[in-house]
Amino acid sequence: MKKNWWKYLCVLLLLYVVIGGLLMDVPRLHILNESIRNTFFHAALWPSMMILLLISGIYSVGYIIKPAAVRDTAASEFAKSGILFGVLGLLTGMIWAKFTWGSAWSGDPKQNNAAIALLIYAAYLILRGSLKDPQQRSRISAVYNILAFATLIPLLYILPAQTDSLHPGSGGNASFGDIDLDNRLRAVFYPAVIGWTLLGVWFSTLGIRIQNLTNKWDD
Repeated sequence: MKKNWWKYLCVLLLLYVVIGGLLMDVPRLHILNESIRNTFFHAALWPSMMILLLISGIYSVGYIIKPAAVRDTAASEFAKSGILFGVLGLLTGMIWAKFTWGSAWSGDPKQNNAAIALLIYAAYLILRGSLKDPQQRSRISAVYNILAFATLIPLLYILPAQTDSLHPGSGGNASFGDIDLDNRLRAVFYPAVIGWTLLGVWFSTLGIRIQNLTNKWDD
């Protein structure tokens, strides 16, 4: 039980987010209205994705410094979890955009760049599947994974801020926290980020175990 405390914490936090987030009284802001509850899903999934992909990149750096199959496996599984959260973040963002902007996909720079970032990481998975030699796959994938993470900050934060955008924090618009995050929302938003991140770590550790068992079976 002591080893699994963080899993219980993950479950409790997400239950709190789902139940508390749906039942709490939220600020009544123009256009957003009830859709602001998506803050606990769409807005919270992106920082969780960034954390998971950062962990993946760290494992890739570790592999380059000191090659080991366990580091390569961890990099791959954390990247998969990060990609999953990125896709969920994009989909929940499209739902929000449909309600507030009138279209699920309006060609907004933030949307386009988020899609490009996910395609870059999808190419990482394709690259891993196309290389048969284990050592070559691990080495090339590690380098690609580090470069892929290096593109995230420019794509998601720097470039959208330089162009016209409907998204908060981009194109001269007020940042997310400035317009729609009060203390009531913060009390759910930050636990949501922690809860989603722990869930991603949980998925990743399960994937690592499955991959290790598969490798032992193949040997």
